[in-house]
Amino acid sequence: MSKRKKAKMEYRYYKVPEGSPVLALLGKDWIRCYGEGIDYLHFHNYMEIGYCYEGQGELVIMEKSYRFTGSQFSVIPKNCPHTTNSDPDTKSRWEYLFIDVEGFLHELYPKGNSEKRREKMFNRINSRAFFREYKQSPELAERILQLLNIMREKKEFYLEEAKGVLISLLVVLVRENQDEVQNADIEIGENITTVLILDALDYISEHYMESIRIEKLASLCHISETHFRRAFSASMNMGPLEYINTVRIQNACELLKRTDDTVSNIAYKCGFFTLSTFNRNFKQATGISPMEWRKQPKNFEQQIFKFTVHSEQGW
Repeated sequence: MSKRKKAKMEYRYYKVPEGSPVLALLGKDWIRCYGEGIDYLHFHNYMEIGYCYEGQGELVIMEKSYRFTGSQFSVIPKNCPHTTNSDPDTKSRWEYLFIDVEGFLHELYPKGNSEKRREKMFNRINSRAFFREYKQSPELAERILQLLNIMREKKEFYLEEAKGVLISLLVVLVRENQDEVQNADIEIGENITTVLILDALDYISEHYMESIRIEKLASLCHISETHFRRAFSASMNMGPLEYINTVRIQNACELLKRTDDTVSNIAYKCGFFTLSTFNRNFKQATGISPMEWRKQPKNFEQQIFKFTVHSEQGW
């Protein structure tokens, strides 16, 4: 496959339901012609695990592409660019699990003597993305299918069962990635610009509600501010201020959907310190006001936002 020219890269934000270890996207809504009308990569705020039951097409992770034909699965860490494209005029059946790995491990290993163990697991789990056939990793594939079915059937105490299976799944991932250097499928380090800014992406995800200085992000990545801006734009196809604004608006949309908090409070919680600035940027991004957006009966967790966002200097 020739190297694709990415006009933009999309950030897709998901929210794991409170009390659940995963967000599961299941059923007929996910039988579709993937990638139709889309010619760019996207990335998520959580790890994505996808299982392909049938169909055919191309899965692109970073700058590598793979053919999918069914009975295959992908494991893609957060902030890793990728996309799925069904063959023209065909439909593919996928189901997905989105996992807040860091948050789940914090629950599993509270602060104290287990902190180093938690960090080791987290780093190992997120060390690479990969795409496999069922027969290549049956143990991992079975756990993925088991977790999908638990979330589908929702039997009594299913959340407790799901947490147990998720622990088992993550342990298998840790073991799978033990020899990552010798046997890597797709290492995140392939895209050097993305590697340079990973710490900044994580920081923005955790601190988007605060005032964020670009020099702070550059220092986290141990590079100069000029180098950081250049690397960020090359990797994300938008500047760091535009990206910060995108994350803020994504989170504002989530709060507008699931709370009855006032628009001014939501603006402040998401890092906009004046209501007029929030309203102006929200309308630039979505085409409508926050109140108009709130009235629309949309499912945010499954909605794809295609924002072209402009930030103001000094944020």
